[in-house]
Amino acid sequence: MAITPAYTRGPALLAQSVAALADAAPGQFAFGLGASSEVIVAKWNGLAFEQQYQRIRDTVRFLKAAFTGEKVTERYDTFEVNGFRLARIPEQLPPVYLAALRPGMLHLAGREADGVILNWLSATDVAQSVAEMRGAAGGEPREVVARIFVIPTEDANLARTVGRRMITAYLNVTAYAEFHRWLGRGPALQPMWDAWAAGDRKAALAAIPDEVVDDLVVHGSLAQCRAHVRRYLDNGITVPALAVVPLGIELADAVAGLSPSAAAAD
Repeated sequence: MAITPAYTRGPALLAQSVAALADAAPGQFAFGLGASSEVIVAKWNGLAFEQQYQRIRDTVRFLKAAFTGEKVTERYDTFEVNGFRLARIPEQLPPVYLAALRPGMLHLAGREADGVILNWLSATDVAQSVAEMRGAAGGEPREVVARIFVIPTEDANLARTVGRRMITAYLNVTAYAEFHRWLGRGPALQPMWDAWAAGDRKAALAAIPDEVVDDLVVHGSLAQCRAHVRRYLDNGITVPALAVVPLGIELADAVAGLSPSAAAAD
C-alpha cells in the first residue's frame, strides 16, 4: 500500500491498520509511508503539516516498537504514546518503505526502513537517489520502488500533451519542485514555475520542454515503453510500479503488452 500519510491516522490506528492488512495478506503486503502534502494534510484534513522529517522518523520507530507486541509508552518528538499494545501481531511483519525525494528522507529510508519509494523521476535520475539511500544503509540491501508513468501510444504529441498536464499537477507542489531542483532540472522547469505562480496555466503547460516530458513520462510503442522501463531497472529500481495511462488501448491490453512476458515473446 503506497503511500499513506503519517499525519492522517493516529499512531495506534496506523499500527492496527497495517497489522490487519499484513495479517489478511501474509507475505503479500508492503506498507508505504510518506509525508504527503500541505493540501492533503492541512487543507483537506485540518492538521498541522510541520516537522515532516521528524514525523516520518517517529512513526517508523513507533511501528517497529508496536510490531514487537510489547506495550509502547514513549514520548517522541512529534507525538506521545502511552500504554499501547497491538492485540494481534501478524505472522509475517510487513516491510516498511518510505516515500522519499531528497537526501534527508532518502538517508532516513536507508537507515531505518526496509526500502524507499521514488516518484516523478527519470531513468537517469535513479542513480542519484539510490546512491543517497544506499550510502545511508551502509551496504545493507533495500528495495527501491518507483512509480513510473507510462502512456503507451506512438502519438508523441498526444502523449506530451497529457504528460504536460500531469507534470504541472505534481511539479508545482513545493516538495516536487525542490526535488527537481536537487536533480538539476531547475533551469528547464523555472519558466513553468514562473508562469504557474503568475496564474497563467496555459503558459505553464507550454513552457515545459519536450525533453522534460520525454524524461519523466514513458511513451511510445509497447516495445519502446518496455525498453524505457528497463532503463529504470538497469539504474537501480528493484520494483517498478507502473502508472499506466491508456490512450487508444484497453488498460488490460496495455498491462499485458508492458509485462516481462510480452518482452520475452518478442
